[in-house]
Amino acid sequence: MEQTRVTLANGIELDTVDTGPRDAPVLVFLHGFPESHRTWRHQIAHLSDRFRCIAPDQRGYRGSSKPQEVEAYTPDKLIGDIFLLADALGVERFTIVGHDWGGAIAWGTALAGQANGRVTRAVVANAPHPAIFQKLLYTDENQRRSSQYIRGFRDRANDALVREHGLAALLMQEVKWDRPSEMEPEEREALLRDWQDREAAFGMLNWYRASPIDVPPLDAPYEPPRGWTPPPLPRLTIPTLVIWAMDDRALPPENLEGMDELIEDLALVEVPDCGHFVPWEAPEKVNAALDDFLGRTG
Repeated sequence: MEQTRVTLANGIELDTVDTGPRDAPVLVFLHGFPESHRTWRHQIAHLSDRFRCIAPDQRGYRGSSKPQEVEAYTPDKLIGDIFLLADALGVERFTIVGHDWGGAIAWGTALAGQANGRVTRAVVANAPHPAIFQKLLYTDENQRRSSQYIRGFRDRANDALVREHGLAALLMQEVKWDRPSEMEPEEREALLRDWQDREAAFGMLNWYRASPIDVPPLDAPYEPPRGWTPPPLPRLTIPTLVIWAMDDRALPPENLEGMDELIEDLALVEVPDCGHFVPWEAPEKVNAALDDFLGRTG
């Protein structure tokens, strides 16, 4: 997929796929950690005859701008990038589609975009709703255990390992990341090359380091801290599709509990026998869910 360099009004530059009819409805695809726009390669190929498909490498990734300070990656800045990208490409209204960290930013973009009228629909794949995830980290042993890798990503003691060996060394240490049987060899080789870029490695890790999410150690009490209240987020009122791979080792299905209370118009598609990277581990099921949702809500 060919990319163009798009300069945002804040000075950030994003390498971006922009394909499909210019007068068609717009889908903005956001990838997660530790991937790229190619997370969505199967969906863009499937949909770009009917939709204008826009997929950036987000800040910190690959050839896009990679500021090295942690504060450059707070959620407000990452969400802001998406609206500025739409501005730069002349897009007024769009559907936001996100997976993993891209899904986290999609939640925020959808909540902001329903208020200003710019986001008409949302699709989130294996990315927890912010009001649910933090509570699970406090109360649910399974989720807390599954999220201890975040503490490793935030630990500055691991910086030397990344500087010497690249991001792959930290991934193997913290999450044992490597599933070559699930990914096309050329895609895996491309990712391994991307992870050798040290500036990108720290850019990616800064998404975790700038996040307000609190991940307690395993021996902390399994209860919310005294005085904690869930974030005061409004209900999401735009049509929303949540796709959830049920064998995600990092984000178990407990994240789905209570989601219907937070989203007024929710469609939920569960994908059994599938791990975290559902857009390319189960592309046919994801494409079918998108076809149904986009056709029904158009």
